[in-house]
Amino acid sequence: MLLGAIIDSGLALHELVDTLQKLPLEGYSITSRQEERGHIRGTHVTVDIDSEKGSGYSIRDFIEIIEASSLQVSIKSKAKEILNRIELAESRVHGEGHPLKELGDIDTIIDVVGVVSGLEALGIDQLYCSPLPSGWGVTSSREGPLTVPAPATMELLVMAKALIAPPKGPYSQAGELVTPTGAAIITTLASFDPPPMIIEAVGHGIGTKDMPTIPNVLSLWIGSAKTASSMTNLSLLETNVDDSTPEILGYLQESLLTHGALDVWFTPIQMKKNRPAVALSALCYPDMEAILTKIILAESSTLGVRINSLRRFESEREVITVETELGPARVKLKKTDAKITGISPEFEDCKEISISTGIPLQEVFRIIEGKARKSLEM
Repeated sequence: MLLGAIIDSGLALHELVDTLQKLPLEGYSITSRQEERGHIRGTHVTVDIDSEKGSGYSIRDFIEIIEASSLQVSIKSKAKEILNRIELAESRVHGEGHPLKELGDIDTIIDVVGVVSGLEALGIDQLYCSPLPSGWGVTSSREGPLTVPAPATMELLVMAKALIAPPKGPYSQAGELVTPTGAAIITTLASFDPPPMIIEAVGHGIGTKDMPTIPNVLSLWIGSAKTASSMTNLSLLETNVDDSTPEILGYLQESLLTHGALDVWFTPIQMKKNRPAVALSALCYPDMEAILTKIILAESSTLGVRINSLRRFESEREVITVETELGPARVKLKKTDAKITGISPEFEDCKEISISTGIPLQEVFRIIEGKARKSLEM
């Protein structure tokens, strides 16, 4: 359904196929067609796999295929992160060395690489998700019936502390609504605090099952968080920690950012009994206070969290794409009173160009900023 939504949003099927052909992989074919579910029209993507070549893979097999491919470094990295998350969840649920069954089919790596590359092709640099529907009941598998959500799916949601919506009303009769692969993709790439945004395109991915109580449709909204200069109400979460290792603190910072913190930083401090320590600070929107506070309490040794309300003045920002001799690159514009007062090339785009061309990163920044200034007549 994610692939369907991406194609329905504007990615041509042949672009997806061209990217997937960079994988040293055979035994599958991809088709798409327009279908309806519950009077909602969208794109249904089918991955047909060869019964002899399309199954029996391990996560290590998939990762080796990705590493041997000619995919962009950023796509490889994100795809491997998703697959490693699947492997960890499977090992926790079934034990080390347990065969993947359905997850060992080729469509797993097709879905993962296809979604990662598709989002990049559409220029989506940040993904947000509404609470995931938990589903209800029992689903079938090659190993027999499984509860819904499937054990691996539930473990992925637990690992990510993902927001889920309990089964109510028509959702209580819908069966399985989130698969392990879908859960791994979303919990790796998305956060659950969508900001106000200007919607520019909508794509609908159509699921295979035609459910009687709800439309089996996944919607992808594409837009920009293009905000004018304004005051924003924020919350500052703080706590002092004097007995955690750098590894634990680094993991805590990553977890907070993944789950919606706007910024996280550490400040060296001195505590009682002459103990050196750090003050953890996390900036977030007020509606994320409870979630992030729970993460801080669960992932650190602290016994309490201070919460302060504050206001932040934000300049207007706009992201444009600049065509250069090195390839297209995004550039962030800072505006004050509708006048451009700052230009900043996007780091990830510059890094990709530097890796692919061998040109030093600082030189790439200089070239792209110069081209942006010229195109904007600055």
